[in-house]
Amino acid sequence: MAVPLAVLLKREHTNERIEKPDVLYGQASQSKKGEDFTFFKTECQRVPADGSSTFSVFALFDGHNGTEAAIYAKENLLNNVLGAMPSELSRDDWLAALPRALVAAFVKTDKDFQNQAHSSGTTVTMVIIDGWVVTVASVGDSRCILESAEGSIYHLSADHRLDADEKEVERITASGGEVGRLNVIGGAEIGPLRCWPGGLCLSRSIGDLDVGQFIVPVPYVKQVKLSNAGGRLVIASDGVWDALSFESSLKCCHGLPAELAANQIVKEAVHVRGLKDDTTCIVVDILPKEKAVPAPAPHPKKQGIGALKNMFRRKPSVKSINVKQETSEPDVVEEIFEDGSAALAHRLDTGNPIQNMFKIYACAVCQVEIKPEEAISLHSCPSQPRKFVSPWDGPFLCLSCQQKKEAMEGKSCSQDFSSSSKSASSDSWE
Repeated sequence: MAVPLAVLLKREHTNERIEKPDVLYGQASQSKKGEDFTFFKTECQRVPADGSSTFSVFALFDGHNGTEAAIYAKENLLNNVLGAMPSELSRDDWLAALPRALVAAFVKTDKDFQNQAHSSGTTVTMVIIDGWVVTVASVGDSRCILESAEGSIYHLSADHRLDADEKEVERITASGGEVGRLNVIGGAEIGPLRCWPGGLCLSRSIGDLDVGQFIVPVPYVKQVKLSNAGGRLVIASDGVWDALSFESSLKCCHGLPAELAANQIVKEAVHVRGLKDDTTCIVVDILPKEKAVPAPAPHPKKQGIGALKNMFRRKPSVKSINVKQETSEPDVVEEIFEDGSAALAHRLDTGNPIQNMFKIYACAVCQVEIKPEEAISLHSCPSQPRKFVSPWDGPFLCLSCQQKKEAMEGKSCSQDFSSSSKSASSDSWE
């Protein structure tokens, strides 16, 4: 069960011993198609010129059918996230508003990119670290996992392959898409489930104009709070996860600092499967100040589910031992927020405690200001005539974002997509 954010932050504020962690990272990649891209920014600020308001952003973009979507998302997504955040928020409110802002930013990035009429697409896994709070938003099959200090593994992203989620298949077919496997001569079906036209094996991505609007950019979002013992994040493209399990990826890099750990995971993945796809990995260590350098790996016989605990645990001191009973937190990860719905109206709706943070007459996706007589309620039915709306009818969309929402739901079609043969080459598919 999710723990209210305010409760966790109050607990953090009342514990004077808890400091912001050190965030150390490394990345490695071996390229097959040249379509994987990464993004790092460790000195972002919620409040300009306020060093105490810093947060870090890490992102992985695994492109397909070209690099345009991955490059565009890399260059624009974070700005769209920050543009969707209300101004002058406290840290508590900023973190509470972040999941909604991520949804709006992913949809805006997709909408703006599709206006450029490119057919490429990309997966996205974006990680935002503010103190001990980690927020992850993802579409596609690049994944993010967390190993906490006590050795438990947490999935912070979702797998949006069609083979992995029957509900996503049902959503796409209900919206007018066709899902099936590749047909070969003789009528046999092979390979993973794909969406037609286009042949994409993902249900969510940014871009992919040629597949259809029912391949949505609405991300799965999860927000957690680590204990002050820290943890390790592994963010990787499917080139890693097609070769390694979550457990084996962590085991192969145990005890290594982030840069070497990322290299070891990529090396291991290529060794297991060969270089059949772009293979990219980011490792992020979130560590207490006194434990900024990971300990050497123990003897292999001692490795197990709790092995990482020794790597991240704060070194004992006389002071810390004396106050341990009063101030230390349990080595657990506490869930704050999780939502994977593809329904845009549900994801952008605002309830307590964030309902008063956002501008009343502004598009919930692109943030443009809207005249009251032009505002379209997020919950309006396409068949209903538009009318003057009151503030309590919100949140609102502008006309173009409303059309985008309807197309994603299969209620209209803003693009004419020609049918595509299932026997086409799959070289450019995700």
